[in-house]
Amino acid sequence: MSIADQRKDYARASLSEENVDADPIAQFIKWFEEALAAQVPEANAMSVATVGVDGRPSSRILLIKAVDEQGFTWFTNYQSRKGKDLEANPYAALLFHWIELERQVRIEGKVARTSDTENDAYFQSRPLGSRIGAIASDQSRPIGNRDVLEEKFIQAEKRCGTEPARPSHWGGYRLVPDRIEFWQGRPSRLHDRILYTLDDTGRWARQRLQP
Repeated sequence: MSIADQRKDYARASLSEENVDADPIAQFIKWFEEALAAQVPEANAMSVATVGVDGRPSSRILLIKAVDEQGFTWFTNYQSRKGKDLEANPYAALLFHWIELERQVRIEGKVARTSDTENDAYFQSRPLGSRIGAIASDQSRPIGNRDVLEEKFIQAEKRCGTEPARPSHWGGYRLVPDRIEFWQGRPSRLHDRILYTLDDTGRWARQRLQP
């Protein structure tokens, strides 16, 4: 079977303007909890798309670490490619794809760094190996081979002990959304799409989009 012949019809559920919450954050949390209840593998995984100073987009899979009225928060190396992209262009697009539920959520907005207090608290909650790895790895930069990377980890482990301090180049980002779209797969590719947009008064408006 060719790639072009790969297809699936969607028929698990529907989505209407009447059965979504007026607050898209509340609607996201509802869907996220349903994904967890359905044991969707890594339901907290999302694609994060950024645009560099050269205008080229790039995306990668990260794990969301907090969702609330402030926005969507994740943690990473500020000196990575995505960190440099966000420094030049502080906007991003997130995508959650819960294929088992035939659902997607697309989120767009402005991004800012989280506070040192938040960064320190989350860093100290991570497994020790992950903390050492964040110190040892110059994320997104070239390295000769795997052996060099593992030696850097060993040296960082010896240097930092069991209570490593958070490096200043590592921390969180929070995306404050102004567009959130909920997508529910439907038969014949007539998918349900409900878009929320934030207006100038800070209120959310919602409308249906054609698939």
